[in-house]
Amino acid sequence: IIMTTMYHLVHAPARRCGIRSMTEVDTSARGRLLDRIVDYGSNHGLAEHSLRTIASGVGSSHRMLIHHFGSRDEMLVSVVQEVERRQLVALAELGDGELLWERLSDPSMAPLERLFFELYAQALLGAPWGERFLDGIVDSWVDPVAAMLELDGLAPEVARARARLGLAATRGLLLDLLATGDRDGVDAAAAELARLLG
Repeated sequence: IIMTTMYHLVHAPARRCGIRSMTEVDTSARGRLLDRIVDYGSNHGLAEHSLRTIASGVGSSHRMLIHHFGSRDEMLVSVVQEVERRQLVALAELGDGELLWERLSDPSMAPLERLFFELYAQALLGAPWGERFLDGIVDSWVDPVAAMLELDGLAPEVARARARLGLAATRGLLLDLLATGDRDGVDAAAAELARLLG
């Protein structure tokens, strides 16, 4: 979410927001495998790779990926959900909305953000796993941010509207950056949005 609006949440511990912190590692076999897949996706992308290629890239097998995730699509949904969880933790732990924007818009995030938008579109078009993907895709961000804005004195309906606006605008700016590559223009727009919401 964007700069000033997000300032209130970044000063709250992740636990207060109901988010497993980055230090709380999922040590299950599935959790360790998911971490390796996310790392692989950050470096190589995932959307264009087969399950066998991804399995080879993370030192596993096609069979083990199917065992833990059920299908390639379900694995990709799990990856996006894990990346979203990590971004929520970063929001709560970084302590600066501007630093969060830098993290979200870093070129190293581009492969996973492309995957996010690709799966978002497929879910909206009725993919079988779409309901699971869309469940909480907005509220998982809006709820904790709105709660913090309420603590800062905003009326509940205003807090939810501002949190939703920040989320929608941030995702729009990330999509713009992926589509145009206009780093300066997108950063300027992000700064202007922060000014307007501030």
